[in-house]
Amino acid sequence: MTTSFSAKAGLLLAAVTMVGATVAAPAASAASAAPAAPAAATQPASGHAEVQRALDNAVAGSGAPGMVAEVRDRRGRWFGSAGVSDTTTGRKRQQHERFRIGSTTKAFTATVVMQLVAERKLKLDDTVEKWLPGLVQGNGYDGHKITIRMLLNHSSGIFNYGNDEEFFAKGVGEAWYEHRYDSYTPQQLVKIGLANAAGPYFDPGKGFGYSNTNYYLAALIIEKATGKTYGQQLHQRIIGPLGLTGTYLPGSEAKIRGAHPRHYSTLFSQDPNPKIHDATEMNQSFSWAAGGIVSTTGDLQRFFGALLGGRLLPPAQQHQMFDDPVDTSVNGKAHPWIPATRYGLGVFTQELSCGVTVWGNGGATYGSWVYAMGSRDGKHLLTSQVNGDWSGLGVLTNVLDAEFCPTTSR
Repeated sequence: MTTSFSAKAGLLLAAVTMVGATVAAPAASAASAAPAAPAAATQPASGHAEVQRALDNAVAGSGAPGMVAEVRDRRGRWFGSAGVSDTTTGRKRQQHERFRIGSTTKAFTATVVMQLVAERKLKLDDTVEKWLPGLVQGNGYDGHKITIRMLLNHSSGIFNYGNDEEFFAKGVGEAWYEHRYDSYTPQQLVKIGLANAAGPYFDPGKGFGYSNTNYYLAALIIEKATGKTYGQQLHQRIIGPLGLTGTYLPGSEAKIRGAHPRHYSTLFSQDPNPKIHDATEMNQSFSWAAGGIVSTTGDLQRFFGALLGGRLLPPAQQHQMFDDPVDTSVNGKAHPWIPATRYGLGVFTQELSCGVTVWGNGGATYGSWVYAMGSRDGKHLLTSQVNGDWSGLGVLTNVLDAEFCPTTSR
């Protein structure tokens, strides 16, 4: 795997919040969904020894500050950790910690859209022009030809605002310190994406181009269709009904509430031995509905268990969300994405090294990489997070392989 501006920008939300790709960083009515069942007792580490070894190897081998994983399967719930939450104090990683989940947020956003589809408040084949008249026009774009479905599965061809060179530069190295408290409106970021001189990645529906701009537009449509903010809809439809007490949308709030690991970042340094920075405190209005949520391993288990298990959407919308994913290798001028994946509506499928297929989503931002994946029925899930952004995607896929492709009988 290689490190490059284009690969990282393709993964990183708003040029900074990654959601996967072939990236290796430098070394060093569903609103009334049924409540989740009570959490099962945590299993001893011996129950998932290979996952624990993968966590230990992530810290020892890649220099990751700390990593956690939580598993839910037929035997109950297991939590494992390695390394530290804080390199200064040596505080160990804990099960209840909150962290930034990056583009894993997209699954939440898409679920709200699909609930509105189920309620017949909008249709997947509605055009962007219908809901946001005049917004997506010019520079090669025509909102009459781009549908909500295309936004959710990244087949719209719309340029990712995070890949805009001028915008990206504000998050690199010392510039990050100057701009980490900057606030952006959704309209500002959409405008950056649409105005980029590169224009569309491809004609609408003719490829896959991962773009956070798509999810900003989807959230603006949510607001237009409901008369409420995206955050209000998120809480009303998902966070509240599922009892996700560790999950929230911070908006421009720079600090992470409650117990959390420090988020350590190289700030996109290309130095082979980069300086590590504490990037925990920052305004993530640049990621909003595409990657701004804060959550925990347990809350992500609860959400994806409900989503994969069909408890958040009626069967018709469940089918639409999962059963016709786009080939992510057909991306035209877009940047590369995660190999061996296909992208549905806010969720993706990934084939692991042993041929097993898992479903879910993942994401990253400064100092935090997250994966939340599981079996198609939601009965076997793994959520993991690493609080350093130079370890790359490999440490997360290694943990997935350890759980879903075990080499020893468990």
